[in-house]
Amino acid sequence: MSERGPSMRRLSGASNGGGGGGGKAAGAGSGGAAGPWEGGGNAARIRGVNVGIMDEKVLELVFRALNWDPQALCVVARVSRRLRAVAERVLWRELCVSRAPRMVAALTGGAPAAGRIGGGWPALAKLLLFCCGAAGAAVPGHFAPVSRFSKTSGRSFLSRRCAGDLLYVSDPCEHAVAGAADDVGAYRGVFRGFMRSRTRAWLVGHRAPLEPRLRCPYCGARVWSMTAAGLAPRSASRRLGANDGRLEYFVCVSGHLHGSCWLARLSDSEGAGPDGSDADDSSADEGDVGL
Repeated sequence: MSERGPSMRRLSGASNGGGGGGGKAAGAGSGGAAGPWEGGGNAARIRGVNVGIMDEKVLELVFRALNWDPQALCVVARVSRRLRAVAERVLWRELCVSRAPRMVAALTGGAPAAGRIGGGWPALAKLLLFCCGAAGAAVPGHFAPVSRFSKTSGRSFLSRRCAGDLLYVSDPCEHAVAGAADDVGAYRGVFRGFMRSRTRAWLVGHRAPLEPRLRCPYCGARVWSMTAAGLAPRSASRRLGANDGRLEYFVCVSGHLHGSCWLARLSDSEGAGPDGSDADDSSADEGDVGL
């Protein structure tokens, strides 16, 4: 009995150790099978698996049902870095397409999914839906219920040396200012392919200085003053109905334009066609954007 006891204990210990090892192996096998689906965020990313609400297609369907509500999209984009990445890559792009399909097609060469937008899709979405106001006249920014962007307006903002560029510019958003006789008009726009544009080439070639303190309200990039650079033609004032010499606008390094002007008071018959619209507009050039 005394000799048999230690040997039995050794065998028993070996058996238990084997069982423990087998349990670990089984656990490892079980964990390996469940990893991509059960809380294994790293495994899911490694295998490229999107589950439930994290699936891009599911998110697209959800926001399509919400009519691409920009405020809801802002909330979702703040939940996690992964959702923010999906929003920046897919959801903001689809919002832009739903709000201004012809304009986005022109800016991306007809392929929004493959095209790149200067400053990113979130910045373009903000530009479509948000009036930045006029800081000089103490006019705050706000969501714009309806905006109209036009290539015809954009051509009025291009000097002759930059006539080959494509620029969309909105109609001015009018704001009354306390104590002022005239209203302030705030407007915004965007270039197609600004990095290859004649406007940027002129600004860089002539070493136009960037504004030291002002930033783009849509992407946060630095801006040039087009008035200071001598690239603000008189046709822009006429297009906006602004008083001469009371117009200022800026273009950022990503190609977003924003500015403000003091609007001259016009009679009902001045500057309008028989239907109340500008006579030189073409419906093919226009793009209405609404929340």
